Amino acid sequence: MHKKGFFHRDMKPENLLFSNNIVKICDFGLAREIRSRPPYTDYVSTRWYSLYLGRYRAPELLLRSTTYNSPVDIFALACIIIELYIQYPLFPGTNEMDQLNRIVKVLGTPDKLSWPEGYKFASARKYYFPSEKGQSLATLVPTACPEAIDLLQSMLQYQPRMRPTALEYI
Repeated sequence: MHKKGFFHRDMKPENLLFSNNIVKICDFGLAREIRSRPPYTDYVSTRWYSLYLGRYRAPELLLRSTTYNSPVDIFALACIIIELYIQYPLFPGTNEMDQLNRIVKVLGTPDKLSWPEGYKFASARKYYFPSEKGQSLATLVPTACPEAIDLLQSMLQYQPRMRPTALEYI
């Protein structure tokens, strides 16, 4: 999808179809062209009417960035993969700020120098990152091999530019 120039913006298990060892992505209602120009809608993904919806949103989306791109799909995919391992949602927030707090609790407080845009978005929303050390993904996902933990850790970077691209893994 990214190779073809599109990003989904609403990755979640309900939008993945699995048959004969093939995974297909469906529901492109919120998809955008990677080369399209921001600003984008600042509130994408499923509305907050259940604890189980919207839990795959990247921090920049939760902070209402309007200049995001395909890395939001990479973050969501990491959340989905981890959920497959542990059999429950990694970040089951009840609203945007609760979900962001849960992300910080797992990943730790983002560094101001490595993600200045995040702090700018947070300030605009009057959100203050809690001081958290974070947790080890190896502890949270004990059945994953070290290579999988490394990949998932890189996919869950706060700084979108630091997340791997889908093209790096084709």
